[in-house]
Amino acid sequence: MAYIQRAISEILKSRVKTSKCTLVVGARQVGKSTLIKNEFPQYNRTNFDDRLTRLQAKEEPKLFFLNNPCPLFIDEVQKEGSVLEEIKQKVDESDERGQFILSSSQKLELMKGVSESLAGRVSVYELSGLSLREINEVAFNKHFVPSEEYIKEREKKIKTYDNIWEIIHRGSYPELYDVDRDWQEFYSSYVSTYLERDINELISTDSITFTKFLTAVAARTGEMLNYSNIASDVGVSEPTIKNWISILERTGIIYLLQPYSASALNRAIKTPKIYFRDTGLVCYLTRWLTSDALKNSAVAGNIFETFIVSEILKTYSNEGMDYRFNIFYYRGKDKNSNSENEIDLIIEEDGILYPVEIKMSGNPKASMGATNQVLDKIPDKKRGMGIILCLIDKKTYLRENLIALPIEYI
Repeated sequence: MAYIQRAISEILKSRVKTSKCTLVVGARQVGKSTLIKNEFPQYNRTNFDDRLTRLQAKEEPKLFFLNNPCPLFIDEVQKEGSVLEEIKQKVDESDERGQFILSSSQKLELMKGVSESLAGRVSVYELSGLSLREINEVAFNKHFVPSEEYIKEREKKIKTYDNIWEIIHRGSYPELYDVDRDWQEFYSSYVSTYLERDINELISTDSITFTKFLTAVAARTGEMLNYSNIASDVGVSEPTIKNWISILERTGIIYLLQPYSASALNRAIKTPKIYFRDTGLVCYLTRWLTSDALKNSAVAGNIFETFIVSEILKTYSNEGMDYRFNIFYYRGKDKNSNSENEIDLIIEEDGILYPVEIKMSGNPKASMGATNQVLDKIPDKKRGMGIILCLIDKKTYLRENLIALPIEYI
């Protein structure tokens, strides 16, 4: 299997040199093990998916580290969290950098163990599925922020994407781009592996019920999160759905986009929106079996928005940045008409709020940015250039402070 060069590689290599311990998190099959194997061939490797390896690490840690000396890469380290205490002792005993690289497909669960055992000793990075830049070999690795400076720099590396709906439907897992893998077979295997290896350890229900839950959530990607609505569809309690949503987030299947919180926006809705990380998985679960059927479906808009949000998040994680405090959405009621207005994304950087609309259209209108002015109410913040990310073929000013951008600018 040929190695697909990952955008995060150079940043990861430079950070490993300065950190005693590095953790790479991300969903199964996004390429964590392949990345480490190819970029850090000098590291010894072990995998906690193997039961006997886990047992030795738990019961005989000193023997485990004799058999697996540093520099060491431990894959799926969350499966035996007790090893973190031993790693802490080892990194505290030495000033040497780059002793350990860890990977995990259960991000949030592991973070508790990291915060308790390795606080101040570990650098954390997220690896997602392949980005449009990686798929199209675009040598540009800056996070998306729609400032004039970014747009000008990004224009130098623009490539036209002719097969966007094929990519949205196929998804972003590297294996689907390297070998002639059957799409349905891959995702069928992926869901089975996910249920067997990750979910069995975290829930006490049958796989059929949880798959029904997965499908119900996939059908709601791009929508506001409504626990009771999902609970009604699946036939389980609302607290159970809250727990399962947490598991999907923890294992990198979904992302919860938080609403922008400011006292000036007192009529803003406080509920997060839910997005799947991979649109191919959404299509498999909701039975859209071809890209043409998807493109012409009633859910195309939501899946297109899901894809764009995921691509923007990847630009941050591939630069080694945490996007959780930079990207939000807004939905609020107009007190004059009592109608709801929405801004798909608000990207905050250096005190500037950039409103972003995501439209599955090749004919954007200035009216699509009509809600942007609500950001002017927020004290101590400045409203930046408004952006409409859409299927237009070239950058187009709709107003002085509103630009329609092709998605190639992400």
